[in-house]
Amino acid sequence: MEVKKNHKIVGRREVLKGLGFGSAVGALGIFGGLPDASAKEMKETPSYAKGMEPITIKSVKAITTRPSGSNLIVVKVETSEPGLYGYGCATFTQRAFAVLPAIEYLNEFCEGKDVDNIEDMWQSAYVSSYWRNGPVLNNALSGLDQALWDIKGKRANMPVYQLLGGKCRFAIPCYAHANGKTPEEVAVDVQKFMDQGYKYVRIQQGGYGGAGITGTPDFKKAGFAKETDGYMDQRVYLQSVPKMFEVVRKVCGAEVELLHDIHERVRPIDAINLIKNVEQFDPFFIEDPFSPENMEWFKQLRATTSVPIAMGELFNNVNEFKNPMVNHWFDYIRIHVSQIGGLTPAMKVARLGEFYGIDTAWHGPGDVSPVGHAAQAHMDYAIWNFGIQEAAQFSDQLREVFPGCPTMNNGYMSVNEAPGFGVEVNEKVAAKYPMTTKSSWTIRKADGTIIKP
Repeated sequence: MEVKKNHKIVGRREVLKGLGFGSAVGALGIFGGLPDASAKEMKETPSYAKGMEPITIKSVKAITTRPSGSNLIVVKVETSEPGLYGYGCATFTQRAFAVLPAIEYLNEFCEGKDVDNIEDMWQSAYVSSYWRNGPVLNNALSGLDQALWDIKGKRANMPVYQLLGGKCRFAIPCYAHANGKTPEEVAVDVQKFMDQGYKYVRIQQGGYGGAGITGTPDFKKAGFAKETDGYMDQRVYLQSVPKMFEVVRKVCGAEVELLHDIHERVRPIDAINLIKNVEQFDPFFIEDPFSPENMEWFKQLRATTSVPIAMGELFNNVNEFKNPMVNHWFDYIRIHVSQIGGLTPAMKVARLGEFYGIDTAWHGPGDVSPVGHAAQAHMDYAIWNFGIQEAAQFSDQLREVFPGCPTMNNGYMSVNEAPGFGVEVNEKVAAKYPMTTKSSWTIRKADGTIIKP
């Protein structure tokens, strides 16, 4: 717009300058620069930008139970909002009672804090003990972390996977566990799972390390160690695995994906040779060839075979994944999620894996609570570089204690789509199954030497 002044043409800028700033704002309405709006409308915050009222943590407590043979610990976080709470898995089966005092520390530490600040809560709790966490403190922290994600989902009225980016897949492919005393028995077990729709099956003969197919060891005859200690003949195991793969492939065909877990129970060089021997049978992956103390052996393994490797179940710290990923030492992220501190750090490792072509394969045995399995399932939905999930088998007792468990159908896991993780805890029923201090995770050679898992 131009205005004639003393027979001169004056531009908009000069007009605004003459009017002054306050008048200029009003004048802009004339020029069409701003829509008409009352002062009240200009001051009000739109409803979508207001957010939700702050809610604080009221208490952090542990719920313990053992309905199906494994000690399970779940953390319950209660809030200042009546009826709003969350659950998280803090299960460290082998040393369950040691986790409980750590959860008591978190109760005092978290009281009065904002439930929405999950990252700040995780970081502050992690470093507040000064020394970096081990499995006891990490499991307690996992319970808190997952419970806060459960609460955030309930606050948003969404399943947690929606908060992580939404679904990348309609359901979650899982692998089942086949076992038997002979290769033929293992093959029959594999066929059973194939009939149920499973396309991925992990095969073990006589359990981990073939402990169930060997006789009475010399150390027991000599009265050395405890009667309940397990025995593994490493040579028998190493000879049995290629035969098992051969029979299962012959009986079950090439369509089924076969997995196997070495469980770090043989010397690194023997693990390398074993993997070379089964390469011809096209394994989906071989799990845990080396213990965390023997990571340097991966260089030789990678130079020797192209069999995919899953690793990380025994890692305590997310930083333990950094160098192996950079060096492409393994192909599947095998995290026990509560072991490293919950959903928050697990997602960070998963996102890092995406940039190195490494997929996820969360650890999902019976010593993960249904709450923990649900947390893993929600991550599985949202992670683009998802690989496979260990199948969860929930007994009737578990379902009674944990209503809302994920479900299995045709080899796929699904969640119930409720806000949060969708799993509840019946504390009265949980109390009927008290935990125990018994632990049977001890395996020896014939002479009594401990075998590291």
